[in-house]
Amino acid sequence: MPSDTDASLDLYYWPTPNGWKISIMLEECGLPYNLKLIDIGAGEQFSDDFLKISPNNKIPAIVDRDGPGGRTVSVFESGAILQYLGRKTGKLYPEDPVVRGVVEEWLYWQVGGFGPMLGQTHHFLVYAKESVPYAIDRFTREAARLYGVMDKRLAQSEYLAGDYSVADIACVGWASLYERQKQDITHFPNVKRWLDKLLSRPAVQRGLALARENRKDSAFKDPKAHAILFGSKPAG
Repeated sequence: MPSDTDASLDLYYWPTPNGWKISIMLEECGLPYNLKLIDIGAGEQFSDDFLKISPNNKIPAIVDRDGPGGRTVSVFESGAILQYLGRKTGKLYPEDPVVRGVVEEWLYWQVGGFGPMLGQTHHFLVYAKESVPYAIDRFTREAARLYGVMDKRLAQSEYLAGDYSVADIACVGWASLYERQKQDITHFPNVKRWLDKLLSRPAVQRGLALARENRKDSAFKDPKAHAILFGSKPAG
């Protein structure tokens, strides 16, 4: 959980599947951190101060005042943050180049496919102002395909890249929302086994619980919040 005293690392965060990647990683690594909530429904991600840290106006991001050589480092993009924290702590991101390569394959699979496609599924099922049957069918089918890819992999391996790693951390938050994606988890028994195991980990539980009270779908359906989150530019 966040530090009771001032820590050297700041986490800029909102309780979303991408935010959970970093809250879980910090909890798994035992790193103290200061929680900096960025209310994405209120448009705080567009503030000048936050854009200096995350120029793509997305959470999560971190600032580490105890970076390499004692320098202050800021990192945006969840995959890059997971890699940074893995290198910093020597945990969950193996040094062996062959093993690390496998971890990176599945990490990049998540950031390039599993996350974005499931995000689109969420959008058209939960947040779209009107039903778009083609989009719903397109993305729910793609979500099912990706769960199938994961299920085949997990039939061969306890975790996505062999041992528990940042690749699993990147996926667990998204996979925990399978019902929102209209997926029948019983069709993916290896994913279910993996998901149950990860959700039983105390650090994963703490990471998913961080500021969970702020996760309200109804807030994103407010017209102003909807325009901020899904419009072509910030609502003024």
